[in-house]
Amino acid sequence: MSDQQISATGPITRGAYPELTPHAVIVGYFLGVVLAISIGYASLKLGFSIEGSELAAILGFGILRGLLRRRSIVENNVTQTVASAVNGASSGMMFSVPAIFILGYGTDFNPYVLTFGAIAGAFLGIAFIIPLRKQMIDYERLTYPGGVAVASILKSPGAGISKAMMLVGAMLVSGLVHFISLYFGVENWHLFDQLGLPDYLNGTWYLSLMTIGVAFIAGRGGLAFIIGGFVCYWVLAPLLDLTNSFPVDAAGAAITDPNQLRLMLFRPTGIGMLIGGAIIGVIFALPLIKSAIKSMQSAAKKDSAMSKDELPIKMLYFAVVGAAILLGVMAVTSAEEVGLIRGLMMAVLGTLWIWMAGIILSEAIGRTNWSPLSGMTLIAVTLLIMITQTFGGMETGPAIVAAVTVGAATCVAMSQATDLMLDLKTGYLVGATPKQQQLGQFFGAWLGPIVIIILIFTLDKAFGLGGDEFPAPQGQALASMVEGITGGDVPTEKYVAGAVLGGLLSLLQAGLGITVGLGFYLPFNIVLTYAIGTLIREVTDRTKGKSWSDSKGIPIAAGLIVGEALVGVGNAVYVIVQAG
Repeated sequence: MSDQQISATGPITRGAYPELTPHAVIVGYFLGVVLAISIGYASLKLGFSIEGSELAAILGFGILRGLLRRRSIVENNVTQTVASAVNGASSGMMFSVPAIFILGYGTDFNPYVLTFGAIAGAFLGIAFIIPLRKQMIDYERLTYPGGVAVASILKSPGAGISKAMMLVGAMLVSGLVHFISLYFGVENWHLFDQLGLPDYLNGTWYLSLMTIGVAFIAGRGGLAFIIGGFVCYWVLAPLLDLTNSFPVDAAGAAITDPNQLRLMLFRPTGIGMLIGGAIIGVIFALPLIKSAIKSMQSAAKKDSAMSKDELPIKMLYFAVVGAAILLGVMAVTSAEEVGLIRGLMMAVLGTLWIWMAGIILSEAIGRTNWSPLSGMTLIAVTLLIMITQTFGGMETGPAIVAAVTVGAATCVAMSQATDLMLDLKTGYLVGATPKQQQLGQFFGAWLGPIVIIILIFTLDKAFGLGGDEFPAPQGQALASMVEGITGGDVPTEKYVAGAVLGGLLSLLQAGLGITVGLGFYLPFNIVLTYAIGTLIREVTDRTKGKSWSDSKGIPIAAGLIVGEALVGVGNAVYVIVQAG
């Protein structure tokens, strides 16, 4: 019998597997907050944003199956969907909002308007992409490698629990190590100081297990980042020495200090590379527009979203109207100088950008597991700032605040669209109900922007964004582009040279200019430590096999990220409390 079995006490009736349950949502909220804080923290440190679905699936197994003794795979799938929806705001806001603080307008904007706008953007991004689920996943069968990886975790329940235990163990170790380093004030290891080597070689290592964990997860994908840093200090700096081409100070003495070299030369060049690489990435994505339009047409013909397992396609129509209204309200309320005409123009642009970019990014991550989100954000904010300068222009501060506020909403919308499609691929492979996942995404999307805006304010108040403690590379790239548009005093020649180089590298391989540019931008001590994680991943892949790296190495690496990030945020809160 399929629904009944006979036991000593009579028939036992079995219902459907639990899916969208209070347990799934509450555990998803908890895990989502942990991941949003951890990945957001790492993004401000390193400029990287990693996918949280796999980590949520591992931890979800540990809680649902290990602690609560619940055994439904589809329920665990909803948990990771809710958690990754909460975390979706980390990349969406970390690529945009820090620019306001870096440019010095951190006290000139309304955080409530920005947070509400990001929540609205998250809902709109979800609603815009739902009608394409069947077309992209059922009919086109896009791969979505990240979604496949999460499905493999959900299908191996025993392995899921052991992975969760390894992750928690590594988290405790990483948190303890970071606490000790903070307590003793030792965050760097100056290895080359006693070897008599030139200062510019910069042999200082950053004591950070989180950085090693990020590098391990990235694997060979992080090699370009390492190469960028080594080229700066171990190739370009010696060449400057040999040719007597170091920049000079006011007294005419050559500047060989690595920190000064980074600020004067390598960092602006790296920012240019980030911008150039992002723009080329968007150009690479343009052919997907044709595919996206075909997908929309096919979805409409097949009436794909009208089945009982889907949310209704009318949601798309409400989303279009809602996007225009909400983005218009955000634009007008973000700064008094915006006015009705500019607000309407920004609303229309934001709505179109959410629709087009969300589909392009979903197709891109479905085919390649790579998303040009930062490039889409750069272009969106650039266009929005141009609108604020139309019809007589606005003062710089209000223009920047208005553009980044609306830009943050569109960026979160794009991030949620790609995250939902990736999770829906996982659900497709494990037999989940699309409607339940879509509702789970809505349940989680509102919480992420609240967590991230609190995190941004906390870290900025404790240490400041854009400095050595939290470089916020993506936010710095956006801030630099904004300065260039508004006529700020920027090293234009270095930005242009970097943009050309980053664009050329990205022509060779998608995303290459951005990763190499991060190596130029970030302090070399971070690059050196990152290289350790990449080396460990390469050694384990070769000696123990890639399956070992995936099943044991990645959960441990994820724990290293979470542990250090949580202690780091706790330290920031402590600094603020101590300051009074």
